[in-house]
Amino acid sequence: MSEPSPVVLVVDDEIQIRRFLRTGFELNGFVVHEAATGAEAIRAATLRPIDVAIVDLGLPDMDGSEVVERIRSWSNVPIIVLSVRSSEAQKVQLLEAGADDYIVKPFGMAELLARVRVSLRRQSRAASGEPTVVVGPLIIDLAARAVMLNGQRLTLTPKEYRLLQVLAQHAGNVVTHQHLLKEVWGSIHVHDTHYLRIFVRKLRQKIEPTPDMPRILLTELGVGYRLAQSADADNGVPVSP
Repeated sequence: MSEPSPVVLVVDDEIQIRRFLRTGFELNGFVVHEAATGAEAIRAATLRPIDVAIVDLGLPDMDGSEVVERIRSWSNVPIIVLSVRSSEAQKVQLLEAGADDYIVKPFGMAELLARVRVSLRRQSRAASGEPTVVVGPLIIDLAARAVMLNGQRLTLTPKEYRLLQVLAQHAGNVVTHQHLLKEVWGSIHVHDTHYLRIFVRKLRQKIEPTPDMPRILLTELGVGYRLAQSADADNGVPVSP
């Protein structure tokens, strides 16, 4: 028996964008529902099951960030934001409001599909209790609290492991500085970003083949960090440390 097709809700007031996204998703096996306003989006997400939501911020009746907050208040469905807004502060605000990821317009369908698949895999892994995350040569066994690189078990400090654990739980998606600091060091340290820089550098020394050209633990400048998708880690396009 074949797996059911994933259902995506596309929220954008521009009909050309909706048509473009519908075509791209349907060609890749998705069922597509559309909404042109925030109210339509919230109603659609309430009335029918969806697997992922793609939400534009520039809606005619409300800001897309409100749609994100409203859906997130009762659903864990992955939400990816589309926006022409590219400031770091706005990205952080959206992620803290409940978005799983964001893409700045203009964008390519291949990139959006990759982000959607990452979010769906993470959601499936969380729902099934899947305890292992694989990123290129790195294996993180969350149940056993073990980390392997090229078949060799690594020795991590408790803080290093907790940092990697939080990133693994969101593998493929960006995690903000504030969320990492809160989860690893506690709420009173959410502004102590120098802690993160130090420990990310230490962690990269242990998990990256070339720490100065990271392929596994990637930087989202001004926003946070993410673990690469496995294919990206294997191909190894360096990013800013």
